[in-house]
Amino acid sequence: AGDELDASVFSTGDMVIVSAVSKGKGFQGVVKRHGFAGGRRSHGNKHSEREPGSIGATGLNRVMKGMRMAGRMGGDRITVKNLTVLQVNAKENLLLIKGAIPGRKGTLVE
Repeated sequence: AGDELDASVFSTGDMVIVSAVSKGKGFQGVVKRHGFAGGRRSHGNKHSEREPGSIGATGLNRVMKGMRMAGRMGGDRITVKNLTVLQVNAKENLLLIKGAIPGRKGTLVE
């Protein structure tokens, strides 16, 4: 839905919005996925250095919705705004963009 654009529409110095699917990281724990601190490494700790800790209150008898836990990380649609076009190659229909483009090599970028 919408018009197809080729690279000749853009010029050097233009600001663009880029969307793509980010790299998948597989199943990750809470330390990598959400930046949890984890537990202490000594003083009575055994095998729980990277555990999330408590996931709920005592009397609630359930886990609250949206609780951050381990799970699949990456593979989400990411939009990056205000990236600068450095160079336009209209012959090969390519744009050279300054900044971090989401996804791995060969990812379709909008």
